[in-house]
Amino acid sequence: MPWCERCAKFWNPSSMTPEGACPSCGRTLERAAAAPPAVSTPAADGSPPPGEGSPLTPLTGADLREMAGEDAKAPWHFKVMVAALVAYLGWRLVDLVMAAFR
Repeated sequence: MPWCERCAKFWNPSSMTPEGACPSCGRTLERAAAAPPAVSTPAADGSPPPGEGSPLTPLTGADLREMAGEDAKAPWHFKVMVAALVAYLGWRLVDLVMAAFR
């Protein structure tokens, strides 16, 4: 990430000038990247550019399983957290019932 010594700031390549200079002081930055990659824009009718799918296409269960892989499982710490939550809520329920009979 380009750093401007004079302004003491990091700059994103997209926020720098096209020449790779600092937008505040105009000084050429070290490690100035080339121009940012071109962003494809949708056609006038709103369809995505050629070769790109619609970003709003809903995923099905099969798509999610394919993205996660065959061996996708919940991590162990998530299972411990769920077990602790169940134990806590169970204890709160017992405590509520006991308080109702006092």
